[in-house]
Amino acid sequence: MPSVFVQGRPVDSYPPLAPEARRGSVRRITEVGEEVLHKPCRDVTEFGPDLAALIDDMFLTMYIADGAGLAANQVGVGLRLFVYDCPDDDGIRHVGHIVNPVLEPLDASRRRLVDDGEGCLSVPGAVMDVPRPDRAVVRGVDKDGEPLVIEGTGYFARCLAHEADHCDGRIYLDRLSERAREEALGQMADRRDEVFARRAANVAALDRV
Repeated sequence: MPSVFVQGRPVDSYPPLAPEARRGSVRRITEVGEEVLHKPCRDVTEFGPDLAALIDDMFLTMYIADGAGLAANQVGVGLRLFVYDCPDDDGIRHVGHIVNPVLEPLDASRRRLVDDGEGCLSVPGAVMDVPRPDRAVVRGVDKDGEPLVIEGTGYFARCLAHEADHCDGRIYLDRLSERAREEALGQMADRRDEVFARRAANVAALDRV
C-alpha cells in the first residue's frame, strides 16, 4: 500500500511539507474564547486565487505550529475549510484540504468509539482524552469546486472529526465534562508560553532558510 495519500489518492512520493506551504504566509492562530471559533462557519461560495492563497497560508501556519490539521476559523476566517497532514494508525500519511466539509453520520454497527489523547492548536498545550469514532468519512469539494470524499481510520479519523467540528463552531473542549474542561484550561495556562516559544523558534528557523 502507498505510504502517502494526497487528497484521498495514493501517490508514489511526496515532500516533507506540502508544496502549498512554500507559497504561504504564517497567520496568527485564534484561541479558545474568540468568537470566530464558537459559531458555525459559512459555506465557501467563491473559488479562485483568494481561496487558494488562504489554503497556502493555512498549510504553512499548521506546520509552524506542529499541527496535524487546521481549520480556517483557527486563522480568523469563518469559512468551512480545513487542511491536514496527518498519519493514520498504520503510519500512512494523509495530506490535503477540503472545502465545505460535512462529516457523514456512521451507522452504529460500523463504528467503534475510542478514547485517546487529543489537542488543539487553539487550546495550546492542553491534551485530553476525547471519545471519537475510529472511522470518519468527510464529503465536500476541493479548492476548484470538484467533489471530494476523504475517508480515515484511527488517528486520521480523529483529525477529520476534530476539524469538521471546528467548521461547525465546536472545539474539543465542548465534548468534555465541566471538570475535564477546567483541567484542559489549566494545562493551557501552564504550557501556553512554552508552546508559543516553540512556534516562534519554528518561524525563526523558516526565516533562515
